[in-house]
Amino acid sequence: VQLQASGGGLVQAGDSLRLSCVVRGRAFSTTSISWFRQASGREREFVAGIGWNTGYTDYSDSVKGRFTISRDDAKNTVYLQMNDLKPEDTAAYYCKARKPRYGVSRQDNEYTYWGPGTQVTVSS
Repeated sequence: VQLQASGGGLVQAGDSLRLSCVVRGRAFSTTSISWFRQASGREREFVAGIGWNTGYTDYSDSVKGRFTISRDDAKNTVYLQMNDLKPEDTAAYYCKARKPRYGVSRQDNEYTYWGPGTQVTVSS
C-alpha cells in the first residue's frame, strides 16, 4: 500500500490550495482516509477524514467551514480543498488510511498506512 500526498506550497493568508492523496495497492473504495498535519515543534493533529461507504466526513474545529474533504473512487484519490488559509495552517500535511472497512478516526495511531507529507506554508 502506497499513499502519495501532493499539492502543497507557499501561499498568502486568505488563499486556497487543494491537496491530493493517491492511494495505490488496495481496495480504495472500502478504505477510510484522513488528513493529519504536523507543525514544527507540535504534535500531529487530525484535520479531516472521509469514510469509505456513506461518504461520512469529519473535520477538526479549527478547519470546519474552510476545508472540504472529498474522494474520487474512480481515481483512487482523496482531496482536501483548503480555503481562507491562515498562518496557523502552516504544517506538513499527511494522508493516512485505515484498514479495510474501518471508519474515520481522529486518533493518529489507528491508521495503518501513510506516505510522505506535503508542506503547506501560509504567510501573513
